[in-house]
Amino acid sequence: MPPAPFTLTDALRAKARQLGFALVGVTPAVSPTGVSRLNEWLERGYGGEMEYLAARQAAYEHPRHVLDGVRSIVMLGLPYRTAEPRQPQAGEGRISRYAFGNGDYHDVIHDKLRELIAALQELAPAAHARGVVDTAPLLEREFAQLAGLGWIGKHTLLINKPAGSYFFLAALLTDQELTPDEPFAADHCGTCRACLDACPTNAFPQPYVLDATRCISYLTIELRGPIPRDLRSGVGEWLFGCDVCQEVCPWNQHTERHGGRSLQEGAVGNALRGVPASRGGVPAADAAFHPAPGADPIDLIALFQLDDEGFRRRFRHTPLWRAKRRGILRNAAIVLGNQRAIAATAALIGGLKDAEPLIRGASAWALGKIGDVACRRALTERSMVESDADVRAEIAAAIG
Repeated sequence: MPPAPFTLTDALRAKARQLGFALVGVTPAVSPTGVSRLNEWLERGYGGEMEYLAARQAAYEHPRHVLDGVRSIVMLGLPYRTAEPRQPQAGEGRISRYAFGNGDYHDVIHDKLRELIAALQELAPAAHARGVVDTAPLLEREFAQLAGLGWIGKHTLLINKPAGSYFFLAALLTDQELTPDEPFAADHCGTCRACLDACPTNAFPQPYVLDATRCISYLTIELRGPIPRDLRSGVGEWLFGCDVCQEVCPWNQHTERHGGRSLQEGAVGNALRGVPASRGGVPAADAAFHPAPGADPIDLIALFQLDDEGFRRRFRHTPLWRAKRRGILRNAAIVLGNQRAIAATAALIGGLKDAEPLIRGASAWALGKIGDVACRRALTERSMVESDADVRAEIAAAIG
């Protein structure tokens, strides 16, 4: 006879915490109300080239499309905050905190989910379960809120009072009936606009809505073509991903109290007053999330020396693999152009001759931004032999 729901729920909760999940909550498998917002978001074109979202649009209507017969969902949060990032110098770029480690979070979390499923089936041998990490048609943030883990902030990420927002969300779906937690009903963003105002590319048309086509994370990871020219300066020093909206969030800022007042008011002034001093996030325990050597920050000039095989060896088992060599070197060129990094001229001239038109076009733009004699000479010479129309247009604009 399977254990009573409460006993099974407690056992799963304890096992999840043992595996390192700092946040654990349970919700019934229901139709999420956010599906209508997702549909509207897609209709507005905010999903950009992420066509897989529209292709699976109907599947988001109920978690049974992820696991047939599902009755309960265990929502999990795994922290990834580690060392505070160092400031890049000219020729260096930033990688989002979640991706500057040695491993891919999908692999790390799936290993933990397999252990959690094994524990479930040991207690309830007839149980069916599936663990997912941001690849299934599941509105994770909404289910996390239903499971009592926090609220969805104005930057559209889940925020937990003590843990902030630097954590991965994962889910275990099962056909077992578990004891649910109370949904998180409050919204503690208040009048704060720090994330909205700090976004370098103005990716938030309104609070709680992200236009992914303007988001630096989308531009540097999901976008397969050239980054739009009007957004390139906003990319700043970000090679892969972006943490700006999280960095300015009061719930991610460590504070100290002295005489009843905060010593760190941050960007939001009075909005910080009254927020508990315990905020700031839970540190990551997994070594895979700590900065890999040479990743915080990363040498952009050296990236241009990597051929396809070299890129594979270095990044195959990291999140950067998703953008592929062509995307990473495109991004590197944009950052170097933003920095006017003269020391990168030779690398960018090499990029101007790369087999990938995407890299050649971004390198042309960067050389135009640096704009010295060597850059202009290289651009002029390339213009005489370039066969790709888009790259020719980039060269012409750079020279002009």
